[in-house]
Amino acid sequence: MLDSSRNIAVIGLGNTLRRDDGIGIHLLAELENELKSSGISFLNFGIASFGLVNFLGEFRKVLLIDAMDAGFAPATIKIFRLEEAQVYASQSKISSHEISLADLLEIYNVLGLATDIHVAGIQVKDASYGLEMTPELEKAKEDIVKNIKELVLSWLEEQETSRE
Repeated sequence: MLDSSRNIAVIGLGNTLRRDDGIGIHLLAELENELKSSGISFLNFGIASFGLVNFLGEFRKVLLIDAMDAGFAPATIKIFRLEEAQVYASQSKISSHEISLADLLEIYNVLGLATDIHVAGIQVKDASYGLEMTPELEKAKEDIVKNIKELVLSWLEEQETSRE
């Protein structure tokens, strides 16, 4: 179950063979590089999302980074709690995962997990097959990393404050 030394995890999801759908994996790599000495766990789950269910209960806070297609402008980032996933999951037109966010929420509830799970959904422009992300997402990567970094650093700060 919960290991108190493993407080925060950032998990990247996506398929790097489907252009913008790989944004979660690309962002994860940049965040890990920038925050490698922070004590945060960084996990690449690609498209094998059933496997991540086993890890969710091991952390106090989890951020899932994934692509979405919910009709927003390309590179728009929406950060929401897993409990709100149904709203965005029903709008999203892409999924290269074994398990949807809505299914993940249902499993989370069945298992009675206490983990505080958030999702950073990034609007794609093109999820067709290809190795390169679109220029819109490539250009926005730095700002998206900054937004996500601010969130997880605030979690670290909360963690430190609660220890005092």
